[in-house]
Amino acid sequence: QVQLVESGGGLVQAGGSLRLSCAASGSIASRNTMAWYRQAPGKQRELVALTTTDGRTTYADSVKGRFTISRDNAKNMYLQMNSLKPEDTAVYYCNVYPTYLADYWGQGTQVTVSS
Repeated sequence: QVQLVESGGGLVQAGGSLRLSCAASGSIASRNTMAWYRQAPGKQRELVALTTTDGRTTYADSVKGRFTISRDNAKNMYLQMNSLKPEDTAVYYCNVYPTYLADYWGQGTQVTVSS
């Protein structure tokens, strides 16, 4: 069974930084484009950033220049978030991209940015 475990969230002041981690079981991360998503209260889940198996990256306009997605091996993925803004407050999830390929979602990790 696929497992995706997100961690690293927390409460931070605007302008601060956080580093999120995603641990994926099996070979899901090595075989797929992986992405970070987020869902704020009352809003739909949105794509934050993705990384392909050959290392290409894409970012949502709202985080471009502030967030960096990376992988260190076939199982771990990270999201370095700098210059955080209150509008970045959300639950952050990692999963495959696109989402129609995903049949399991982890618990996510809460990021709260205070103004």
